[in-house]
Amino acid sequence: MIRQFITRIRRHLRGDKETPATTATISENPAAPTAVPGPDLPAVGEKTTPKLKRRRRRRPRKSVDSGQVLSQGPEEQGPAGVAAESPAWSPDDFQVPPAEGKTRFHDLDLAPELMRAIHALGFQYSTPIQAQILPPTLAGHDAFGKAQTGTGKSAAFLINIITRLLRDPEDRQKNLAQPRALVLAPTRELAIQIHQDALELLRFTNLNCVAVFGGTDYEKQRKVFEQSPVDILIATPGRLLDFARQKVVFLNQVEVMVIDEADRLLDMGFIPDVRRIIQQTPDKSKRQTLLFSATLTPQISSLAAQWTKDPITVEIEPEQVASDNIKQLVYMVTAKEKMTVLYNLVTGKKLERVIVFCNRRDVTRRVRDRLYRHGISCAMLSGEVSQPQRMKTLENFKEGRIRVLVATDVAGRGLHIEGISHVINYNLPEDAEDYVHRIGRTGRAGASGISVSFADEEESFYLPAIEEYMGRKLSCVYPDDELLAPLPPPIHKAPPLEKSSGGQSRGGSRPGGGGRSATRRPTGNRPPRRR
Repeated sequence: MIRQFITRIRRHLRGDKETPATTATISENPAAPTAVPGPDLPAVGEKTTPKLKRRRRRRPRKSVDSGQVLSQGPEEQGPAGVAAESPAWSPDDFQVPPAEGKTRFHDLDLAPELMRAIHALGFQYSTPIQAQILPPTLAGHDAFGKAQTGTGKSAAFLINIITRLLRDPEDRQKNLAQPRALVLAPTRELAIQIHQDALELLRFTNLNCVAVFGGTDYEKQRKVFEQSPVDILIATPGRLLDFARQKVVFLNQVEVMVIDEADRLLDMGFIPDVRRIIQQTPDKSKRQTLLFSATLTPQISSLAAQWTKDPITVEIEPEQVASDNIKQLVYMVTAKEKMTVLYNLVTGKKLERVIVFCNRRDVTRRVRDRLYRHGISCAMLSGEVSQPQRMKTLENFKEGRIRVLVATDVAGRGLHIEGISHVINYNLPEDAEDYVHRIGRTGRAGASGISVSFADEEESFYLPAIEEYMGRKLSCVYPDDELLAPLPPPIHKAPPLEKSSGGQSRGGSRPGGGGRSATRRPTGNRPPRRR
């Protein structure tokens, strides 16, 4: 047998053909595939000699936390790729009839590449803030906008940036680390969401957009600036300031600067960092500045006066944000009844994509644990979850692999996840404004949604302030017997462990990439707690 084995090896090395028996065995099977069998699966009747396994080629990962330039591949991005890989597109393919009181994107004189992306996204008419802010900003004016999430403000300033860069192209190889547009966001979640929105609008251009923020590998993000030109940079203040101090990125060529959620930046103590960043950009007379805030306070107005030049002002009131397409309901419950009502609500109504908001990390973890033990696929999103795990959790939730996302207010702003049917406030927020941000995760872009809140013995005292801020009364009812039905026995013992955050950010543990602890804004006349 050893001789036969050696003989076969010699024949194989000489390139001798297979024996007739082997060929006959393959050809006699009419159902056999015509393709040559792979190295791990020999043909029927064939005795093969050992071969080295071919190494499988790994696909490049599109990971936000890796610090890469997150953009489409060459077959999807850039004029050359579009022409070579996708069918020709003409503005004539995008026909939108004029409508009274509505502004079409056709009326804004946008670049064909941008119009094609808008068409692909299914947008036809501008939102109110887009209709008010785009004409003057496209003409070069600064802007100060009062608007909350869900109004379309991100698309408004991104369309303005992209249009400006396409109208006035420059030599992108001069300095790879000199972005022409800068967007500052208070949290990494908002920065990631803006970046994803930007990629959708940039898909048919050759412009690059990069997002940098704390909680991820510093060196990987640093190398991005050495690999390709950065046209648009989206960043949290702490990480951007780190890069600027280390001479990794240079802000002296910024033409357009956007400061998003300025009120949140103020509340979290980031304004000193923002000032240091702005000092490294050109003078406000030589750049365009857009500032957005959910509230218009004297402090915010003062910042707008310092950083902008003769801005146009646009205000979208909260009543337009928490629109009538969100049905709001409050269940009057005891603290012990909350989990029972939550479980029966999710299972009885067969809810599939739900965000449950809690006020504290420990409550978030406890709610996640109990839902998991009772067989509901869920995950936790809070400050104690590492950034890579957060990204994985959000991706699983978007793809439908997670049914319920239990979160603190870290997910309350900036995240846009399609198809969220219900938002459940396990705890009512102490701040009425946070209530609006939470329920704004559903009912976006004209879709309908449902908000359910639990008001127990203590948290019911927050309702009057919320109703006053909303300008409407909330429907408060007691849960019926079906919602109060006893919980079934648990089917799991313990949930999988979440990876804790921290350790990777060079800038410390500050939310969004800095080293200073976040501070909550004063809540005013907070009602006394019952004991």
